[in-house]
Amino acid sequence: MCKDKDQPAPVRIFLVAGETSGDALGAEIIEPLREKFGGNVEFFGIGGPAMAARGIDSPIHISQLSVLGYIEGLLAWRRIVKLAQSAALYADECSADIVILIDSWGFTLRVARAVRAIRPEALLVKYVGPQVWASRPGRAKTLGQAVDHLLTIHPFDAPYYETESLPITFVGNPVLSRYRPGDGAALRKSLNIAENAQILLVLFGSRSAEFSRLHEPFAEAVHRLRKRHPDLVVLCPLSRAIGTQVRAAATDDPRLQDMIFLDEEKNTDVFAAADLALACSGTVTTELAAARVPMVVGYKIGQLSWALLKTFFLKTRFVTLVNMASDKMIVPEFLQNNCQPGALYVALEQLLGNKKERDTQKKSLAVAIKKMTTDGSPTPQRVAGAIYSFWQKIKR
Repeated sequence: MCKDKDQPAPVRIFLVAGETSGDALGAEIIEPLREKFGGNVEFFGIGGPAMAARGIDSPIHISQLSVLGYIEGLLAWRRIVKLAQSAALYADECSADIVILIDSWGFTLRVARAVRAIRPEALLVKYVGPQVWASRPGRAKTLGQAVDHLLTIHPFDAPYYETESLPITFVGNPVLSRYRPGDGAALRKSLNIAENAQILLVLFGSRSAEFSRLHEPFAEAVHRLRKRHPDLVVLCPLSRAIGTQVRAAATDDPRLQDMIFLDEEKNTDVFAAADLALACSGTVTTELAAARVPMVVGYKIGQLSWALLKTFFLKTRFVTLVNMASDKMIVPEFLQNNCQPGALYVALEQLLGNKKERDTQKKSLAVAIKKMTTDGSPTPQRVAGAIYSFWQKIKR
């Protein structure tokens, strides 16, 4: 519960995350913010287990907020609007001075608008803006009207907001900032995997809908690959959000039973041990690129959502950030109707069976990551510094 409004209070920061990835981003900026404000700060918000571990008790379960696809978003509209209003009322109850809206465009935009109406004195900061360079550039104007400051993780974001008079600070990509090389040898030893055995990673995503749509094409592609390479070791790191779902599906699908399931907390070592990955498009592809893991990427959403996206909204040739940064297809992408077992199998076989091909992709990944990296302090410290500086400026 929030403290009584009548009690003298330090700066109150309210964080809002609508997805697992945003929950992680919120968790890692709490301590840097505490340090920057000299301890004179309290935290509240909406998040998941990562933020809860840092002391934020969310009254809304994050699983209610993750929506994949345009049509799915329309179907969930009433629920999301109601939850956004509840989040804003909670921010007001907590006497929030600063509201940090993390990623998750649809939900956080509605929270921003509701907070503005209920508590106009609060400073609204958006951390990770919508990908207006990829689709729906009109969102830049919408965001400019909804928040006071944007913290962007891509160096190419700024030009899209220049006409909106929205203050922007480039803080760097948190995925690259937090990357540390793992211990692949230790991981192999712990799982009793031979030093010369090839390891394939299968990453189904972090949302229930992602696993549901990628289950069949990914499982079948890997099944075909293992027929060709019977000694191939398949590791499947699972996020908390889909772990139970995947393990339940494995009871009826022998293709999944051949995979070794691991908790995502082991990802650093898993990536260090891997020779190749089959991954759902998303943040994990940047993590794999940072670890120089060659990969094949697949993605599917609802058919009507895809038709709308492809026809009206999608403005970029690629969906994988390293491909965007390189402006060419260095990582094979198989989207929607092209995300088929046969196509995925061929792409995986081409890489697994040809070390030269894998090495070529590794070199290209290194070049792309360099373009996406900023020099200086880690992203969480940059985020905290930007928020503190902006807060000090408006309080003068």
